[in-house]
Amino acid sequence: MLVLVRSPGECPGASAFGHSPFVREETVMYDHRKLGRELELFDTSPLIGSGLPYWLPDGAAVRHALEEYIRTVEQRAGYRHVYSPVLGKRELYEISGHWSHYSDDMFPPMDVGSEQVVLRPSLCPHHAVIYRSRSHSYRELPLRMAELGGMYRSELSGVLGGLSRVRAIHLNDAHIFCTIDQVAAEAGAALEMIRRAYEALGIAAARFRLSLPGPDGKYVARPEMWERSTALLTDVLDRSGLSYEAVEDEAAFYGPKIDVQVVDDAGRETTLSTVQVDFHQPEQFDLHYIGADGRKHRPVMVHRSIIGSVERAVAHLIEQHGGAFPPWLAPVQLVILPISEAEVPNAVGIARQCVDLGLRAELVGPEQGSLGSRIREARLVPYQAVIGPKETADDHVALRLRDGRRIDPLPAVEVLRHISALVDAHSSDLWDLS
Repeated sequence: MLVLVRSPGECPGASAFGHSPFVREETVMYDHRKLGRELELFDTSPLIGSGLPYWLPDGAAVRHALEEYIRTVEQRAGYRHVYSPVLGKRELYEISGHWSHYSDDMFPPMDVGSEQVVLRPSLCPHHAVIYRSRSHSYRELPLRMAELGGMYRSELSGVLGGLSRVRAIHLNDAHIFCTIDQVAAEAGAALEMIRRAYEALGIAAARFRLSLPGPDGKYVARPEMWERSTALLTDVLDRSGLSYEAVEDEAAFYGPKIDVQVVDDAGRETTLSTVQVDFHQPEQFDLHYIGADGRKHRPVMVHRSIIGSVERAVAHLIEQHGGAFPPWLAPVQLVILPISEAEVPNAVGIARQCVDLGLRAELVGPEQGSLGSRIREARLVPYQAVIGPKETADDHVALRLRDGRRIDPLPAVEVLRHISALVDAHSSDLWDLS
């Protein structure tokens, strides 16, 4: 197996789109299915069903931190967030083209009175309907609509596994309605958002793929539409300076994609993030905006997902970091370790300060074992605050970092504020705040 070991003090996200920031030293391989259960992040039950994992408290903390990060960066980038239902009438997906091109991957329709409703396989038809719920002016474009929403795929039992292949998916999805002249800038901005997210997550892209249609009939039969959308994405990639390869038969049924590929420790490659150009659905849903000339014009729909599905992203993070998540993602960010019972009251006060700062802290007292055993048990926690008699007298903490470094005793309030600043900055560094 392969172990990925960081160099002392090295930032895990040093080059998200370039080289991996890890040094190979010995062989260990992380399987997120095994490690996720050992760390009590998630689990499954035959009573709930295959491909339907549930999240335990520590896993829910990781997921919540990831979701909040994405919502925050999207809001700062000018996205407006919406909610849409996970069900839709069959007619909705007939209009979008999902029913004719994608129904094999959808759950069967359910009869509800005189209507047939379907668990949605995608969010884009709902967002198209939201866009057309009122008229829009060219002055509003680009209109960026985002949702972290649930969708469902009727995956076969044989391909399901842990969090990486599931039937209930929570997708970090967004759709940008824009003019054709705005497509390149919006797609380029999406790639930059992906780059920054990978840096914060401490992961690296294995390669970039321009995913194109194949020769069979599962794609919309509009050659001129494919030529235009492919030319736009090719130009975006060429301008970005990223190396990429064009691969046939990997496109969405309605348009080409830029796929950001990641590789797990077993060498399996999957798509994590995507940017897509879509001329098809704006036409199917008769979307338009009023131009400067007072006439109706058709917008282009840019689909983009920064981290893909939450499930697949967390699976990759578990395997990439072996459970030693960046501080802002860690289920427990700081463990407080009083040496003896005499220091427990002071430790309780520090734990309360952590709550006030929004830090996820845990107090592990001497009743749970020797200091050495408690430190070993907390080896994946980014920060370990040891409190002895001298630290209690001075209201200091002796801080141990997960990478083995030790920080000279400092005032507790100073230590907590520094950790909080690193967490708020979504830094992968354990201590130095640049």
